[in-house]
Amino acid sequence: MRFLAGLLVLGCLGAQGMVAQESPSQKMAATVIAEWPAGVITTTGHPATWGYEEGVLLDGMAAEWHTTADGQDFHYIKAAVDKYVTADGTITGYKPEAHSLDNIELGRAVLLVYRVTQQPKYYKAAKFLHDQLEAQPRTASGGYWHKQIYPNQMWLDGAYMAEPFRAAYAATFHESGDFADIAKQLLLMDAHMREPKTGLMRHGWDESEKMPWANPQTGLSPEVWGRAMGWYAMALVDVLDWLPQDQPQRPELVAALNRTMAAVVKYQDAKTGLWWQVMDKGGKAGNYTEASDSCMFVYALAKGVRMGYLPQADEVSARRGWDGVQKAFVTTADGKMALSGTVAVGGLGGKPYRSGSYDYYIGEKTRVNDAKGIGAFLLAGSEMEQASTEALGQGKTVLVDAWFNSQTRQNAVGQTELFHYKWDDDSNSGFAFFGRVFQRYGAKLATEKTAPTAADLKKAQIYILASPDIPSKNPNPHYMDEESGKVIADWVKRGGVLLLMENDGPNAEFEHFNTLSERFGIHFNQVLVNHVVGDDLPAGELEIPAGTGVFEHPHLAYMKDTCTISVKGPAKAVVTKGSDVMIAVARYGKGTVFAVVDPWVYNEYVDRRNHLPEKYDNLAGAIDLAGWAVRQ
Repeated sequence: MRFLAGLLVLGCLGAQGMVAQESPSQKMAATVIAEWPAGVITTTGHPATWGYEEGVLLDGMAAEWHTTADGQDFHYIKAAVDKYVTADGTITGYKPEAHSLDNIELGRAVLLVYRVTQQPKYYKAAKFLHDQLEAQPRTASGGYWHKQIYPNQMWLDGAYMAEPFRAAYAATFHESGDFADIAKQLLLMDAHMREPKTGLMRHGWDESEKMPWANPQTGLSPEVWGRAMGWYAMALVDVLDWLPQDQPQRPELVAALNRTMAAVVKYQDAKTGLWWQVMDKGGKAGNYTEASDSCMFVYALAKGVRMGYLPQADEVSARRGWDGVQKAFVTTADGKMALSGTVAVGGLGGKPYRSGSYDYYIGEKTRVNDAKGIGAFLLAGSEMEQASTEALGQGKTVLVDAWFNSQTRQNAVGQTELFHYKWDDDSNSGFAFFGRVFQRYGAKLATEKTAPTAADLKKAQIYILASPDIPSKNPNPHYMDEESGKVIADWVKRGGVLLLMENDGPNAEFEHFNTLSERFGIHFNQVLVNHVVGDDLPAGELEIPAGTGVFEHPHLAYMKDTCTISVKGPAKAVVTKGSDVMIAVARYGKGTVFAVVDPWVYNEYVDRRNHLPEKYDNLAGAIDLAGWAVRQ
């Protein structure tokens, strides 16, 4: 599987004829699965105990799964979560009285498993963590205490431990009122913990200004600890994944990210490409370059560029950092990888007392195969696997329909939500992986929840319509009409790229949908082909040859139970199976229409959690298709 993942990465680069190699992060993920089954981390003092280090490791495994679609990664995450979450949603071993932000972090993996499986017990566990934050003590200005034992103190670590979980929870369970406070936590740190001259950030801020380590005028700790800034940088890029585009504080968070990463780039070591334990004192006696902060900065830089938050030039720094990590900290023996150079811990106050001084930070020892270091390594590697294509779709928006297919379901809270061929649906029915395919090209995602208007389509370069509703799927379907058809056709004529994905008759509407497709010479035939009965998977195969004008590389796709297409000018058949046209393309004015007989790139046949044999490469085909679309 990881070999095939390497193939598809090369495939999207046009690297025909090359021998695929596993990426460093793919090799590391395989090592993690082999060495630490179900997330039992043997290099920690308390294996199989709920904590943030395992959470960061699972964040890295999730990022790797989202990039490569190796289903083993998801199964690993779920097995790790299932050690703790009981049938009734209780989290075993959790200590609520600690009020520790560190203990929230693993909730991100719990939420991921809920979003994929839709099982209520994971919601109950996530809600418990959300409720813990409701009771978290706060400073006078409203910032979370890092822990009950650290009163009035905000640490940069807490940004990553709490806010990406909160943002994901708010988006998943429609708690939009949380977003303002999530942004507030991050912006408090930006306002109070950043040095004006360097742009770097101090590890801790005691708002009461009473801690022995705190500056009596500012409340800040004495030094700039690299990993603390790494936590903050990763928190920003991850929170922005979930924050609504129209959230008022969103521009402020993007600005904070740019300030942070400008300082990070400035203090990157010129010789090694790495970052120092005490960031602004590189080369000083006792200081050392450190693995986890270097990986964190690579991740934040590369993701920030890919998502359009940071300037393209920052990718150069990310590449230099990633190369430096490989040279300085990575070794391989007997096919398994190891990562050295991660400092085990860093804190302020407590017993024994930690002063936050230069001597304190350089006195902390590093260790091999630290879980949070490996988690950061996987995060960085997942981004670098996508870095070669992220510039191709910059400035482009991919719009998915939620009007002609507007099916809804009840989530675990009882809320009604859109699902089925939607970007934010991580279950079998969703387009979450297809959306990530477009994001690997740097494109932005959007959803059209009303009948399309000229104003809405003007904001998009690619528009996807999949499997229009019928009454058995949606009691109140919205059928394609003359007005919508004209709006869409006019948009295509001006240069838009339209992707039409029909389905088989028992699952989709044809008569009205054809009034749109026929404008381009495409007619979907309401017949049933590629019909799969039981385990007869070969009946659902479709061979896609190379050089079609759409797909640069050959693929063996799986399309179960489809219709067929009839074409006339200006449409042309692109892929056939026997006498049946399965994929067609039409040039229309300045634009292009792509038509296919099945929404074959939805999660069930892409994310590799399920039963499909590895020979079916729907994700690689999706990467090819998205690359073609963004180039039109």
